[in-house]
Amino acid sequence: MASNGVPALHARASEDLRFIRDAMTRSAAFTAVPGKGGVLMGLAGLAGAAAASLQGSRQEWLAAWLLAALVAVAVGALSIARKARTSPVPPPRGAARRFARALLPPLAAGAVLTAVLARLGAYEVLPGLWLLLYGVAILAAGAHSVPVVPAYGAVVFALGLAALALPAAFGDVLLAAGFGLGHVVAGAVIARRHGG
Repeated sequence: MASNGVPALHARASEDLRFIRDAMTRSAAFTAVPGKGGVLMGLAGLAGAAAASLQGSRQEWLAAWLLAALVAVAVGALSIARKARTSPVPPPRGAARRFARALLPPLAAGAVLTAVLARLGAYEVLPGLWLLLYGVAILAAGAHSVPVVPAYGAVVFALGLAALALPAAFGDVLLAAGFGLGHVVAGAVIARRHGG
């Protein structure tokens, strides 16, 4: 009789371990958010703000910001990959997938709306739109990451509201604050507390 109970006990223990492992994977935070890379992303944002403010047309202004965004995205992606690769404990794949699934839709919406609004000539709306959607993206992704990430997302979202409420002349300053200074500060906090 004892031998009949052993396989059942083993199966039950395996089931319990699988449940615990799955629960831990679902609750794991994405910790490969770049600290130093975030600082570099912020510097790209500050450079973008400086370059955009010097442009003679709205199309050139948009081109300067898009170039800064491309540089920041490349730096961020490379920094995340590097931090994940060099971390003593690699981030759980489930956490990385949840982070990406939360981050990417608002960013894609921002890209589509940017094209539409630029075609309509509504450039003055873009700073507020970018900050709002980036704030939403960071808030959503931050739910699967370290605490400083959603806090930074909330700040960027608030700057987006301010950009929509204030005259368009404040756009570059608020973008510099959100994409530039905000990334530098959040990146420095992440680097100090979580490395990379």
